[in-house]
Amino acid sequence: MYYWKKLTVTERQTRIQRALAENVDFSKDASLGYPASKLDGKVFYEEAPFLKDAPMLQSFVANPNHIGCHTFGTSEKAFKGTQEIEREVLDIIAVDIFHSDPEHFDGYIAPGGTEANIQALWIYRNYFMNTVGAQPNEIAILASEDTHYSIPKGANLLMIDWLKAPVDFLTRSIDVSLLDNLLTTAKNNGKKYFIVVANMGTTMFGSVDNPDVYTNALEKQQLDYKLHIDAAYGGFVYPFSNAASTLDFRNPKISSVTIDAHKMLQAPYGTGIFICRKGLIQNVLTKEAEYVEGLDLTLCGSRSGSNAVAVWLILSTYGAHGWFEKVSILQMRTAWLCQQLDLLEITYFREPFMNIVTIQAAYIPEPIANRYNLVPQKHDASNQWYKIVVMDHVEIDHLTAFITELQDAAIMNEILL
Repeated sequence: MYYWKKLTVTERQTRIQRALAENVDFSKDASLGYPASKLDGKVFYEEAPFLKDAPMLQSFVANPNHIGCHTFGTSEKAFKGTQEIEREVLDIIAVDIFHSDPEHFDGYIAPGGTEANIQALWIYRNYFMNTVGAQPNEIAILASEDTHYSIPKGANLLMIDWLKAPVDFLTRSIDVSLLDNLLTTAKNNGKKYFIVVANMGTTMFGSVDNPDVYTNALEKQQLDYKLHIDAAYGGFVYPFSNAASTLDFRNPKISSVTIDAHKMLQAPYGTGIFICRKGLIQNVLTKEAEYVEGLDLTLCGSRSGSNAVAVWLILSTYGAHGWFEKVSILQMRTAWLCQQLDLLEITYFREPFMNIVTIQAAYIPEPIANRYNLVPQKHDASNQWYKIVVMDHVEIDHLTAFITELQDAAIMNEILL
């Protein structure tokens, strides 16, 4: 690990306080030009004694604005202290987790994985338009039918088509023959350039795409592409549970990654992360943002620096080994659940290195699904799957109670039959 270290409470507090001291202090400094301030003092009391031991809350009240991209060019000097914290977070994720070479990437902490995915689509659409003069109707997004809804949302915003790659019902893997047919039809319809989104943990199934399936099919038909990995869910799980994973920047065909810190990392909601190779993000430079030092390369513009502090605090509290241990415990709980389902002969899907178990709806009575807050694939009568996500709060006792109710329901069903 280059950057990821476990720090003591004192070390963490000292680092955040130093970063805040390097930012503009709206309570004391003469800052006349910024359309911002600390949080309203009548509501958020900055002199509360507990704040001195709560670096996250200190940063929240200080209200740093991380507008722009702090890995590219210059940034607003008023918030340079916490911007450096954001860069430290990106170093850990890009280099230590996703194996980029140091200083060979750009990125930022976004308000969620949806924006981070759309940021990737936006960059690559503009990349094809800027480098080869592509027209929007010649560009298409290629992603599986299980992909997150941010992809069709981005397709709609950017006015480019989404080609939905079919998957097998039970294995959730991409159907190679149908993919070939899809690309042939797209090519015949004038599509020349493809933005590929491969999933590292789909939202409903936790399934992980093999990006080679996409790239081999595209290269066979001599089609140009850029490859993005949507690891919004799996980015803080899969690289730790699967030591053989190469879904990272060691693969030269992968250009960018999305990760969500507000899922597995348990950061505050509105904390996504976007990382791409150097030389790409400038395709979305907004030159009209002339009042912003360094201009702007992000979709959202202004964003809270306290979210970067939250991610930094979590990563530095655990360290790499502590995080591996946490993921391993969740994997063991997930394996236990699958063993119990096997004993009950219940059909389910589980990606071996993920902590999501998706069960066919026919095996789960609706009252049980509601009682345990299982998430359906569809919120109507056509639903075929329910998912369980083994997060930090989901313990074996919870899973045992769930399994017991499934057993009792099965016995009662046999009696009635």
